[in-house]
Amino acid sequence: MSLATSSTKTTRSLRFGLLGAGFWARFQLPGWYETRRAECVAVYNRTRSKAEWLAARFEIPNVHGDPEDLLRTEALDFVDIVTGVETHAPMVRLAAKHRLPVVCQKPLATSLPEAEEMVAACQQAGVRLFVNENWRWQTPIRALAEVLRSGAIGTPFRARIDMISGFPVFANQPFLKQLDEFILTDLGSHTLDTARFLFGEVESLYCTTQRVHTDIRGEDVATIQLRMESGASVVVEMAYAENHLERDRFPETAIFVEGSQGSAELALDHWIRVTTKSGTQIRRVPPPRFEWADPAYDVVHSSIVPCQANILSALLGEGDAETTGEDNLKTVRLVFGCYESARANRVVHPRK
Repeated sequence: MSLATSSTKTTRSLRFGLLGAGFWARFQLPGWYETRRAECVAVYNRTRSKAEWLAARFEIPNVHGDPEDLLRTEALDFVDIVTGVETHAPMVRLAAKHRLPVVCQKPLATSLPEAEEMVAACQQAGVRLFVNENWRWQTPIRALAEVLRSGAIGTPFRARIDMISGFPVFANQPFLKQLDEFILTDLGSHTLDTARFLFGEVESLYCTTQRVHTDIRGEDVATIQLRMESGASVVVEMAYAENHLERDRFPETAIFVEGSQGSAELALDHWIRVTTKSGTQIRRVPPPRFEWADPAYDVVHSSIVPCQANILSALLGEGDAETTGEDNLKTVRLVFGCYESARANRVVHPRK
């Protein structure tokens, strides 16, 4: 049975075209099908053989070697862009020219001005822009957010968000070695968005970066101090140093939050501990398991489904999406604010 037909689709499916047939397309596609509300009818890739392989695997009827041809000839409800970041801006502009809503992979753009131009292009064309930013949709992170918003630990005043791993991330994504800007754009887009999701907007930041690998162009370690508008302090630590760690559950994020009435912790292996004057309550909130997901990326791949379901709800007029282009601009400002801070060794106040 093909992955495309392993889930029953409802009659309210939206037709979309997929631009890109690389590593992440193999997981975003079944994520769309898992929602039972979307159907891929065409796929483009600049290396046409890759698009043909993906189309055969997912029973996609049409393959294109030119994105303009796909958008001009197919009857679509939206476009999903899963190409390299350097192509995001022209692809988004192309979708906007064809008056098609567009979903774009993160990181959104190669620079802040480019991201702002992409959002403006969609606004001017009167089409919606969404970002497939799924980290905040991870089951354990959503569960931690519920704890914080319940008031169980009072007002959060300090937190630490850690995504530190020795996982050989370059083995299955070797193109990452060639990026001049790596961990802040690739992983920081996730962790900084998570900080905003949990604690609100950022007043100021200070960042330091390092390069541990000797055969890569960008940074593979970053430490960020955020001062939130709420007054809380949040430290974000990231590393893909590929060193030996006693505890490493890639790609899990560990989070510890101190509040005025207690503390909350998302520990490795999806354990949540909430400590108040009444004692400590412990529960495990593992992600759902999908047959198509890579076990090494389980918590990430499973979060694709609720993220895309949320986007589809917005496209169908049933509610607002969390990860719009306008919202993601705030995360993009943090990412490039971190690079500015690291270069100048100073505190940066992200432009609002």
